[in-house]
Amino acid sequence: MTTTPPVTIGTPLSPTATRVMLLGSGELGKEVLIALQRLGVETIAVDRYDHAPGQQVAHHARTITMSDPAALRALIEAENPALVVPEIEAIATPELQTLEAEGVVRVIPTARAARLTMDREGIRRLAAETLGLPTSPYQFCDSLAELQAAIDGGIGYPCIVKPVMSSSGKGQSKIDGPADVQKAWDYAMAGGRVSHGRVIVEGFIDFDYEITLLTVRSVDGTSFCAPIGHVQVSGDYVESWQPQPMSPLALERAQQIARAITNDLGGHGLFGVELFVQGDQVWFSEVSPRPHDTGMVTMITQWQNEFELHARAILGLPVDTSLRNPGASAVVYGGVDAAGIVFDGVDAALAEPGTELRLFGKPESFVKRRMGVALARDETVDAARDKAKRAAAKVQPRR
Repeated sequence: MTTTPPVTIGTPLSPTATRVMLLGSGELGKEVLIALQRLGVETIAVDRYDHAPGQQVAHHARTITMSDPAALRALIEAENPALVVPEIEAIATPELQTLEAEGVVRVIPTARAARLTMDREGIRRLAAETLGLPTSPYQFCDSLAELQAAIDGGIGYPCIVKPVMSSSGKGQSKIDGPADVQKAWDYAMAGGRVSHGRVIVEGFIDFDYEITLLTVRSVDGTSFCAPIGHVQVSGDYVESWQPQPMSPLALERAQQIARAITNDLGGHGLFGVELFVQGDQVWFSEVSPRPHDTGMVTMITQWQNEFELHARAILGLPVDTSLRNPGASAVVYGGVDAAGIVFDGVDAALAEPGTELRLFGKPESFVKRRMGVALARDETVDAARDKAKRAAAKVQPRR
């Protein structure tokens, strides 16, 4: 019988330190860094621009082009972290695989998982073609002509077009008819993280609702958080709530799909599995091997939020995915294009009992950039959703 060796954590900024590097330090990475620091970990926040939210709280801040293999290798070798935790898609993942194979560093959850999930093609082919999970019909296209041919050849209208690599719904749009195809292609090209001109076009599923099923692989095995419902506009989340009511059969099928895809990806950590649900039927959409934006609601609903779960799982510690109370989140947008904005109405937003606010500290605002999130708890999901939206509306960014 084999036993798991005991977990030891050193002292930050000392020779015994347990060092963890995050590749990507936005609002989600910031919360992961805080969770790691509470467990005594020395943190290194890496991003493509200075003063990213996570860099403001980490022990060390580094700014590089993470899609540059040479720069990524040089930084990892110089910093010598115990773990590298990818938090965004635009990373030189083949170099991470090489570094992991050489024994230089351990990648969370694995370097293979980071590579497969960094673009929609790798993960969709794994889910549908290798694992046989139910998905929408789809094709990959390298040109406007191929996109039109795929739609005409069977995908049909309406359909969804997405860049194979993007984040937070950037470049994603719905096509209702021939007049929308050119516009959707141009939007996808502008919104992709890497401009290599490849998209996925998906047949439209007339689902009742969509969920994120946060799935944790840890020393305790695989466990699930209560399902999170959410609303997206142009592929970008604007509000989420937990728990999303589901039939027992639909929940069972959702967990089966999430278990299958995360078991194949392997490693330890939290995964955000996105699913479409219609009645008892469930379809796989996407998976991220890291905390999910819709999962920010867990900061007010669970005993251990998604960031704490991720931190615990990657360190080899026990986790608790249980729900504490119903709750909801609503996005606070920048509203203006400016650097160093200020926020009015914070006091009004927090005046109502059971509300919380996270302002991310992004150095530059855009009209539709997510700059914060309002959180609310209540006895019912509907009441919490109303409260979260009221709180978010009271926060007024300005120059």
